Order: sequence, then C-alpha cells, then structure tokens
Amino acid sequence: MLGNGRLEAYCFDGVSRLCHIRGKLRKRVWIQQGDIVLLGLREFQDQKADVILKYDNEEARSLKAYGELPDNVQINVDVGLEGDELEDDTFDFEEI
Repeated sequence: MLGNGRLEAYCFDGVSRLCHIRGKLRKRVWIQQGDIVLLGLREFQDQKADVILKYDNEEARSLKAYGELPDNVQINVDVGLEGDELEDDTFDFEEI
C-alpha cells in the first residue's frame, strides 16, 4: 500500500505496476499484502492499472483449480513486511 488509494502490484506477467483502487472498493474492501486482485490494465499506460476486484480465499482456490492462476501461486500464506513468514514470538515468564 502506498497511500491515497494506491498500491504496487506484482503481476503474473512479471511486471510491477502502480495501481489505483477504484472508488467502489475504497474503505469497503481492505487489500493486504499477498491478496490476489483483478487488475484492469490501461491501454495508454503499461506501468499503471486499476484494481477492479479482490478475490477471497475460496475464489482464489477455485481459480487455481481451473488453471487460471499459475502453479507457483501460494494461497493463504501470511507474509511479513520483510518477506518472511509470520512467526509467533514466545515469552517464557518463568525465567524473569
């Protein structure tokens, strides 16, 4: 998320695009890192796109089963800010 209804999306064709979240989705659908979204490409600007729809987990699994998504796409994986998977921090209060 870049702010002001914009985000940077890495597309399946290998291009990173600056995307604008359309008004219908703003403040109604929350988009997080790792979500699968449908983008509308602009004919006059190849590096920019518009977010049309956010797929939920069930829809993303269906798309992958139908072969619409590449095989290397991972669904339901939490990604941290640095690209690491999220792990719980454990505290042992007996040592204190």
